[in-house]
Amino acid sequence: MPMGYLSLVLHAHLPFVRHPEYDDCLEEDWLFEAISETYIPLLEMMEGLERDQVEWKLTISVSPTLAAMLADPLLQYRYVRHLDSLLSLSHKELERTRWNPEFLALAEMYHARFQRCKQLFVNKYGNNLLNGFKYYFERGNLELMTCAATHGFMPLMPNERARRAQIEIGCREFERHFGRRPQGIWLPECGYVPGVDRLLKDAGIRYFFVETHGVLHAKPRPRNGVYAPVACPETGVAAFARDAESSKQVWSSIEGYPGDAAYREFYRDVGFDLDLDYVKPHLHSLGVRTNLGIKYYRITGPGDLSQRLPYDRRAALRKAAEHAANFVFYREKQVEWLAGQMDRPPLIVAPYDAELFGHWWFEGPEWINFLLRKLDSDQDTVKSLTPREYLDRFAGGQEAQPPMSTWGANGYNEVWLDPSNDWIYPHLHEIADRMTALADDNPSPSPLRRRALNQAARELLLAQASDWAFIIKTATMAEYAANRTKWHVHYFLRLEEQIAADTIDEGFLADLEARHNLFPEIDFQLYSE
Repeated sequence: MPMGYLSLVLHAHLPFVRHPEYDDCLEEDWLFEAISETYIPLLEMMEGLERDQVEWKLTISVSPTLAAMLADPLLQYRYVRHLDSLLSLSHKELERTRWNPEFLALAEMYHARFQRCKQLFVNKYGNNLLNGFKYYFERGNLELMTCAATHGFMPLMPNERARRAQIEIGCREFERHFGRRPQGIWLPECGYVPGVDRLLKDAGIRYFFVETHGVLHAKPRPRNGVYAPVACPETGVAAFARDAESSKQVWSSIEGYPGDAAYREFYRDVGFDLDLDYVKPHLHSLGVRTNLGIKYYRITGPGDLSQRLPYDRRAALRKAAEHAANFVFYREKQVEWLAGQMDRPPLIVAPYDAELFGHWWFEGPEWINFLLRKLDSDQDTVKSLTPREYLDRFAGGQEAQPPMSTWGANGYNEVWLDPSNDWIYPHLHEIADRMTALADDNPSPSPLRRRALNQAARELLLAQASDWAFIIKTATMAEYAANRTKWHVHYFLRLEEQIAADTIDEGFLADLEARHNLFPEIDFQLYSE
């Protein structure tokens, strides 16, 4: 038996963005970039680990909104169309760079990557990457978890029935896609508040995750710190906490591995570097410049982006291998020290946003690949394990009540409750209360009325997505995020008005059902008493 364990946990989530009313939509690129740069590379990594008979364990939460988009035929078609455009651009790049060996090698790399993405997406996974994740889930190497239905932020959701619906719909969607109920959940933004664990227990959830201080500040103070889960009093649901030391080595762009000079520079992209007329056929119909995913430069160092040096793929992979070895070395030392202080083997929980790996940190999937291989073969001190397996092997954790906490800046609510975005909450609270009233008042609705009630529940859920408050706060696509909040509140209120007057506009309802088509088996009665 090793002296301790490492649980690498990736949270795969994107907000539900699907606009069939437009021929193309800029915001849908969020999904397409994540598929090409994160999800397919992770599946390729798992394929290689299986081929080489590596013993590996990895945990990924797949949010219900992401699963809905990955399973959606329209978005699948648009992703293939997106890939075809990139293949056309990369073919042009082979010609443009033919007299420059440094850049030609990179153009060839991108062209091959796009070809590989299309081959895997279409031929191997049948246009649905959930098939790939489900395969490794059933094999036992990959542990999959769910998330709240639309990433609703629990600490700022006072309506308990709305919280319950977010959790239960997340569990039902997981079962619909993956064939069984989940045992673990990623609470959106690691946002926990006492009482949520009771709803998790009711849904059959065994464990969740909190930020470091969510366990360190628990009462009574946990004797094993963050290196073993605590059991919430009365419910027994386990709370795992993030290990700050291992996490910072990876996620910090300043102190962590992703900021190394050898790695690819995210902010130099041909969508902005090359002539507009040249890249325009590959941009959206609006004609605005966007990242196209072909980036020829490495980080190099601080300073002007124009001074970046050409990217060296081989050097970057060598650096990723070095950083994986460095990470394992520090985990060994950590575990060696902890093992003598604890009544069970220590567990180091290292959670990250999945999209860090590949999208923001281009070499991230290769780093995970090197890491899992080194954990299997290079030493016997620390091995990979999932949180569920840790609970199965080492039962009887200390009871302690975690406090309210998040993994946002400074650890509490200030990212999602700020002068820039606080205006959304009176609306969210009001429509949540109105949804519960609608559910109570309609125990046996007609088929058309049921459709309208189910769609009202969808609009409430979509309005509650924590992504909108986050985007407004960070001012990245703030207008779009604010509009999404307003649209869903408006659609809910129109549906409520029509339900109350018994004048449901079936054309309006059908249009909403076609555009906001997630959660096909939703049941509004989850909001009833």
